[in-house]
Amino acid sequence: MFQSETYGKLNIEQIPEKILAFYDKNLNTEGVFQIVVGTDSQNFNDTKMVTVIAAYKEGHGGIFFYEIDRINRITNVLQKLNAETSRSLEVMMQLAGELEEESKYKKMREETLLSIHVDAGWSDKGKTKELIPGLIGWIRACGFEAKCKPESFAASSIADKISK
Repeated sequence: MFQSETYGKLNIEQIPEKILAFYDKNLNTEGVFQIVVGTDSQNFNDTKMVTVIAAYKEGHGGIFFYEIDRINRITNVLQKLNAETSRSLEVMMQLAGELEEESKYKKMREETLLSIHVDAGWSDKGKTKELIPGLIGWIRACGFEAKCKPESFAASSIADKISK
């Protein structure tokens, strides 16, 4: 079950309607409309995994929805990033399927960039740099754009804040 500060609790099938309303509101504004999914997790006694769906048009704001899952603790960085990316892809594929299914979403879907935000960065100090090419390849092979830090705000900012 996803949550929104604006719309309350929603299942994923209800989210496209809310995104469409936001899209329609910004139809005549400049910029590319985007839907992004990102996941971040934090370890406690278990692993708290937060997945975010965000829809936005740069310069015109956005809306987001999030889901919190508690799973067995993951301590290995590679396994954690794979689990986060897998969850993001699962949610994006389900959302894209919903958008493809109904004709009322056709125009929005054709004009929308779909991307996955990965909570990994290119910094030499980080532990994730060498994992990024594989994650990006996986995401692109599934048909979506991929963004890493510092551009991956859905994972590295929104989901990160909620996961803490």
